[in-house]
Amino acid sequence: MRLAPSRTPAPSRPRRRGIRAALLAATALAAVTGVAGLGGSGLGPPAAVARPAPDSFADLAQQLLPAVVNISSSTSVQARGGIPGPEIPMFPPGSPFEQFFKDFLDRNRPGGHPGVPGMPGQPGPQGQQQTPAPPERRMQSLGSGFIIDPAGIVVTNNHVIEGADEVTVTLQDNTALKATVIGRDERVDVAVLKVTTEHPLTAVPFGDSDKERVGDWVLAIGNPFGLGGTVTAGIVSARGRDIRQGPYDDFIQTDAAINRGNSGGPLFNMEGQVIGINTAIYSPSGGSIGIGFSIPANMAHNVVDQLRQFGHARRGWLGVRIQQVTPDIAESLGLKDSGGAMVAGVNDGGPADEAKIRNGDVIIKFNNQDVKEMRNLPRIVAETPIGINVPVMIWRDGQQQTLQAKVGELPDDQQQVADASATAPSKQSAANQTTLSGLGLQVSPITQDAREKYQLGPDLKGVVVTGVDASGSAAERGIKVGDVIVEVGSPPEPVGSPTEVQNRVDSVRKQNRKSVLMLIQGQEGAPRWVPLTIGDVGGGEKGKPG
Repeated sequence: MRLAPSRTPAPSRPRRRGIRAALLAATALAAVTGVAGLGGSGLGPPAAVARPAPDSFADLAQQLLPAVVNISSSTSVQARGGIPGPEIPMFPPGSPFEQFFKDFLDRNRPGGHPGVPGMPGQPGPQGQQQTPAPPERRMQSLGSGFIIDPAGIVVTNNHVIEGADEVTVTLQDNTALKATVIGRDERVDVAVLKVTTEHPLTAVPFGDSDKERVGDWVLAIGNPFGLGGTVTAGIVSARGRDIRQGPYDDFIQTDAAINRGNSGGPLFNMEGQVIGINTAIYSPSGGSIGIGFSIPANMAHNVVDQLRQFGHARRGWLGVRIQQVTPDIAESLGLKDSGGAMVAGVNDGGPADEAKIRNGDVIIKFNNQDVKEMRNLPRIVAETPIGINVPVMIWRDGQQQTLQAKVGELPDDQQQVADASATAPSKQSAANQTTLSGLGLQVSPITQDAREKYQLGPDLKGVVVTGVDASGSAAERGIKVGDVIVEVGSPPEPVGSPTEVQNRVDSVRKQNRKSVLMLIQGQEGAPRWVPLTIGDVGGGEKGKPG
């Protein structure tokens, strides 16, 4: 299975036969599905009586179609080969015709076969090129969009127009209009275009996507495979899907047929309001199998407004690095459940730093909105107006606290983070190592020799891991030789020697906790909190790692 954007390359005449076959396959599938749906299951009626399906979507579709547009974007790319020649027609990905035409055209280009020294496009004697650089050619791709303002404001996906030299918007009546890009946002995958016409255009409004429930009817309208305005119907299959496309994933899943070319098209509710922007499909073949994903309107609408006003998206920023609160971490902190987002790093001078948010805090609420899991926090913060003061409820030292934070603006570099604070390590011999037998860990202070051996940064402070038992608890959690233990315990405290690590572990044990938290700085990536089971921790033993 694969996840793919639903944009499609521009079709060409040689694809007609392939499109016809695809249509036949879709028809056959629909027939089988229809039979299965009509067959009796022998089950009684459900306890809750659902509203009947609409007799027809025709009136609604007729009302909405004029507001949905086809979008064609073209880009100049370097042609294959050394001299101009016929271009390879665009075929669906994986089509057997694609390689056939490539081989055929390569063999019949003027000058002979590619790959032969001295022939066009290949090095000649002493490696000299015999022909000029390959010429440019135009590549086209197709997508969808919708009009939100009669003055000619069009919304689509960023990936539909990204990198394009020219963008053309085609209305339902086949009027083709050149479009300019007002603004685009890669993180949410939204772009806003402007076209100029002599008369007002049909526009559609955004709806409240939060009101849509799983099972509600929806319509998807778009330009699949370049065929033009196409209407499909389905339901909201799921909410809040995270498909690993970005930090703000909160997709609506639908079984309304979405195919390549539907990217940027609208997902409508039964009131004719846009509740989503169709963006991606989950498919083994690139065609619809009833799993499509749409950006919720409430998220997109906010971004669209900012693109129209500023030309770019402005997002709220807290300035923390976070990680998921696992059940083990929750237990070690005395939390009843594993909700919230745990702070694993705070940007120096950022909003969180100014608000006194600390490493090891768990953010439970932000601006009075529950943070049910880690991935909720970036979206909630991003949607919060910049410059306002908001309450931030945290879990610290076994109790809830509420702090006040002034929301900043997200920098262009979203990876910008600050190093975790730590105290200076104790001056101890490199041979003075402590073995935590139950954890299968050997640790030692960070000496100059250790910095050179494990390639540790000059400012990194803590205790370095010098040995890991493959069968121990630490190995199970992914701790490796060369990792650095920066902080230990709850509340977390910096450590600078093996003795301090052991003392913090003993302190946590006295609190009757089942696990101890350690902030681990790996040799690659950002620091992370790792819970290790307290019951497995033995007394400290002095000695060298075996």
